[in-house]
Amino acid sequence: MDHFQYRDGELFAEDIAVAEIARNVGTPVYIYSTATLERHFKVFSDAFEGLDTLVCYAVKANSNQAVLTTLARQGAGADVVSEGELLRALKAGIPASKIVFAGVGKTRREITAALKAGIKQFNVESEAELEAINDVAAGLGQTAPVSVRVNPDVDAKTHEKISTGKSENKFGIPWKRAEAVYNRIKALGNVRAVGVDLHIGSQLTDLGPFEDAFSKLVDLVHHLRAQGHEITHIDLGGGLGIPYETDSAAPPSPKAYGLMVAKVLGDLECSIILEPGRLIAGNAGILVSEVLYEKNSEKRTFYIIDAAMNDLARPSMYGAHHEIIPVKESLSTQTVIVDFVGPICESSDIFAKDRETPQLQSGDLVAIKSAGAYGAVMASTYNSRPLVPEVMVSGNKYTIVRARQSLETLISMDTLPDWLTPA
Repeated sequence: MDHFQYRDGELFAEDIAVAEIARNVGTPVYIYSTATLERHFKVFSDAFEGLDTLVCYAVKANSNQAVLTTLARQGAGADVVSEGELLRALKAGIPASKIVFAGVGKTRREITAALKAGIKQFNVESEAELEAINDVAAGLGQTAPVSVRVNPDVDAKTHEKISTGKSENKFGIPWKRAEAVYNRIKALGNVRAVGVDLHIGSQLTDLGPFEDAFSKLVDLVHHLRAQGHEITHIDLGGGLGIPYETDSAAPPSPKAYGLMVAKVLGDLECSIILEPGRLIAGNAGILVSEVLYEKNSEKRTFYIIDAAMNDLARPSMYGAHHEIIPVKESLSTQTVIVDFVGPICESSDIFAKDRETPQLQSGDLVAIKSAGAYGAVMASTYNSRPLVPEVMVSGNKYTIVRARQSLETLISMDTLPDWLTPA
């Protein structure tokens, strides 16, 4: 459930008309719903009632400070993959003791910053990285808490570009190397193993791959404990999918996921870390755009809108489906089949192909749904298009939580070399 609904033919974000926001802020514009963020976090957290869990929101999904602060006030921790995300989480009020540092390429500078902050743990992605964490910790006179990310070689049955748990993916340490790596941790002086970590991919719509991976994790924990390693918690990552298509089968609910986790892992006597991102933020945001032109060719009809692939990359990058709805609900039953496209000079600048939609005209507004995750965070300034604003709604109030970038600011980021500077 989200809080973007029609009222008397007008799309509302909670208690604010989307058209009013677009009129005052301009388009394209991202709009986030506070009530949806809070509800999604609560529904997910409540699904694990009775288990010792820590929900660490995956900051990469949407790192706006207003989003992070909203979730921090709900008790969320953070899953970060860069120094920038670490700083964002801390500034949003998320305690360092609730922050997990993941990612395959942690630099020594990032490791240093995380150790000085006092994070909960590093999820170790390679043996070389383990040695680097130990070296940096030794230099600081600290012992780094680490959890080895193991790759279970389980097919998540998701898009190949967001699959992370197969042997050919770059993530994690091969399953067969796990015991040797934990033995190495015991031999090193400035790292301490606190758990085991895995994450097999994003946008999973079937609990089967999760259960397969978690069952393998149970066997590994028992084996490591038998070898004398203290494993106090397990990190299950994120990945549970959301409904992008209205007419498609719904992904498993958080409650169903929680029941499966309790069944498979409930007897391990471990605390459990969970790292949802898309599930919390995805349907809490929309991207609002204006129809610029209708263009007809011999074979197709195009609705050219003012949002583009630089604003929302998922359709061009993944072929991802996003529902596109009119901000003013049509009273007509007449529909057309169109391609929704942007103004970028790339053939891949397409939001939807062969999409049935109410007939629209220049100046009409549309909302691209499920844009709260991997939307603004993946935006670029390609074609010298400024970054679009982000707005947060709470009840009948809204505020701009990231201003529209001006062309002057965008261009001023460039500097001329001495030999081009005017005399």
